[in-house]
Amino acid sequence: MNYWLIKSEPFKYSWDQFVKDGKTFWDGVRNYAARNNLKAMKKGDQVFFYHSNEGLEIVGIAEVVKEAYQDPTTDDPNWVVVDFKPVQAMPKPVTLAQLKADPSVADMDLIRLSRLSVGAVKPAEWKKVLKMGGVK
Repeated sequence: MNYWLIKSEPFKYSWDQFVKDGKTFWDGVRNYAARNNLKAMKKGDQVFFYHSNEGLEIVGIAEVVKEAYQDPTTDDPNWVVVDFKPVQAMPKPVTLAQLKADPSVADMDLIRLSRLSVGAVKPAEWKKVLKMGGVK
């Protein structure tokens, strides 16, 4: 299993809306590195849901339920979407400031590649964030 992080601006698509919807496809990704991360995702992979611009915090955990397929919002075959379902909210959202203050996650894509909307998360980083967020 691999771990990932997806970003969404809460005014565009929030964790609460995601939970209400019960499932969504991640569309509109137009960065090649982010697209490659979407293509690498496998069914069952776990994903942090991060509120960007407002909040700046990891607020929930999602799961990949359908692997990459053509983005239905464009005819360009270079772009894909992945389907996700919510798994659980973080008991305590983990802020970007908390992550930046912890040297054990200093190499995390979220910190190193701050503009990347879909990033990888290493297993040790995943475990650390879960602990910081109060997930048992």
